[in-house]
Amino acid sequence: MRKNYRISDIKDYINWVYFFYAWSVPEHSDEGQRLYADAQKVLQRLQPYTKIQTAVEILPAWSEGDDIFVQKTYLCECGLTHAYGDPIRIPMLRQQVPGADGYCLCMSDFIRPASLLKSDKIGVFATSVHVGGYDTSDDDDYRRMLLQTLSDRLAEAGAERLHEEVRTTIWGYAPHEHLTIDELHREAFQGIRPAVGYPCLPDISVNFIIDEIIDFKSIGVTLTEHAMMQPHASVSGFMISLPQARYFSVGAIDDTQIADYARRRNTSFEEIKKYLRG
Repeated sequence: MRKNYRISDIKDYINWVYFFYAWSVPEHSDEGQRLYADAQKVLQRLQPYTKIQTAVEILPAWSEGDDIFVQKTYLCECGLTHAYGDPIRIPMLRQQVPGADGYCLCMSDFIRPASLLKSDKIGVFATSVHVGGYDTSDDDDYRRMLLQTLSDRLAEAGAERLHEEVRTTIWGYAPHEHLTIDELHREAFQGIRPAVGYPCLPDISVNFIIDEIIDFKSIGVTLTEHAMMQPHASVSGFMISLPQARYFSVGAIDDTQIADYARRRNTSFEEIKKYLRG
């Protein structure tokens, strides 16, 4: 599914806390208030030129050990959903040091294992901000940085709005949800939305797998050889519905796990190591 937003559609979903954090400016200081006023002017100026493009696929999924598998599907003219192609393997990383609850968590723990013979689903998503027809050549460094930090926030706001629609209608596992913007920012909703680069999903080369699932080019995104998304103001990741799912940090991993992860990713130890250790 592809969905486009305008700034007016998602402006209320912007989390300004992270905007001020990016600038290292206290929100309620005089400098912070001037920065906020400038940001509002830039958003108004960008409105006619900016499109936030999003993609999400809600797919059958199951886990096997530390791997998540997804099955691509299509809807035929008769209204039935059919699987096509081979299942896509998404290897994940497990903590090597237990958390406070004594468990070593892995993202695959939040998807039903194949052995249960009971279906599960996962959301695979991406959002990207595209500014077209807006000339920045006359802007100074301050204005260009303001544009970049606002674009980053708009990409995240697009993901927030999309996730809300996924929960309530597209996937519909929380149809009666009615949360305030503050509650959304506090993640009071059911499930989680880990993005590539989060501590629980530290390997950005997972972007290559996500691209295979949802086709980044369909929303104007390309990947560099190092799996970085272009435009820079882009976000990708997963949506998990399990109420008990939570964020965690994989933390440090040793060469034995890197070797196992490389095997599951069907790549070399050296290739995967560069993504995991800088």
